[in-house]
Amino acid sequence: MAKISVFVSLLLAIFLLTVKTKNKLANSLFALYLIFFAIDNSGIFIDDNFIKNHFNLEFFRWTICALILPAFYLYVLSVCFADFRLKAKHLWHLIPFIITNAVFLFRLYLLNDGAKMLFYNHRDQSPEMSFLFLVLGLQTILYSIGVFLILKKYRTIYQENYTNPRTSIFKWLFQIAIVLFVLYYLSILKNLVRYANLDFLWIWSNTILQFLVLTVTCWFVLKALNYPELFRGIDSKLLLTKDILSKENENLAEKKENQNDAITNQILMLKQYMIEKEPFLDPSLTIQQLSSQIDIPVRELSILINHHMNQHFFDFVNEHRIQKAMKILKDKSKNQLTVLEILYEVGFNSKSSFNTSFKKYTNLTPTAYRNAS
Repeated sequence: MAKISVFVSLLLAIFLLTVKTKNKLANSLFALYLIFFAIDNSGIFIDDNFIKNHFNLEFFRWTICALILPAFYLYVLSVCFADFRLKAKHLWHLIPFIITNAVFLFRLYLLNDGAKMLFYNHRDQSPEMSFLFLVLGLQTILYSIGVFLILKKYRTIYQENYTNPRTSIFKWLFQIAIVLFVLYYLSILKNLVRYANLDFLWIWSNTILQFLVLTVTCWFVLKALNYPELFRGIDSKLLLTKDILSKENENLAEKKENQNDAITNQILMLKQYMIEKEPFLDPSLTIQQLSSQIDIPVRELSILINHHMNQHFFDFVNEHRIQKAMKILKDKSKNQLTVLEILYEVGFNSKSSFNTSFKKYTNLTPTAYRNAS
């Protein structure tokens, strides 16, 4: 199972590094993650004779574990935000790897062959391995928090600025992150079993974990190949409405009374424009595009919708799409139109997102709504 996992991981890594795409950085970081994972996972089937002839290489292979989660974290950043670029500050992610190798340099790499053999045979009781496991455990906790904070920020920015469900990668990355970190926390438990002197439990925990790793690797590969459109990003420089308001609230109290009438007029104008011009029929409508159409700055429009109208841009646009779909479903002259044709006509491009939104506003499925009309 470990050999298959390593083979599949390296195969996908080669594909990602060689395929022509605009998402080169994200693909490269994902490939690095897969390569580091493959190197780490290869230890299960490396021959003992090879290890005894190349102890330093084996010790260095252990430290590669410290690069897996940083690579995944940077990959999530690069997929979520199209303007992400690697910078000098990202070298901080190498610190655990560097520190671990510095410790190993003085404690392991410079030992003679006899001392290395003695260490290797009793490595489970060594302070060096305890230190490595501690580093990996802390990494798992910190990076799991970091990844989910990024996904939370991405989801909020997306809902306030975009409407096209197919460009959203939140669900995809959320699933990947959940599965990955479950495996890592299970790995921590497995390593604790190592010190319990329960060989039977150790063997079975290794086997079960390896089976899960193989399953996840294959699922990950198939998902990535079947849904390439998921690898799109958003502009990380877009501000959340609460951040915009916090920058503009110094004189808000003085201006509030004068602004109420202007805000009301803007809301009326926006609603009238949505009804008359129907910009929501564009499945890839963004807040920037709507801003240019009605001549309201993006910042003002974002505050208007997300704060004063108390809706995300995503929900605001979809509400108008659902209202138009409801009119079509009620129209007896359009009974020949299928639900699939209607959802495309009103600006959706995903049946699942259309059904979810429709039920949210009507508590009925489109078909049930049509039958009840």
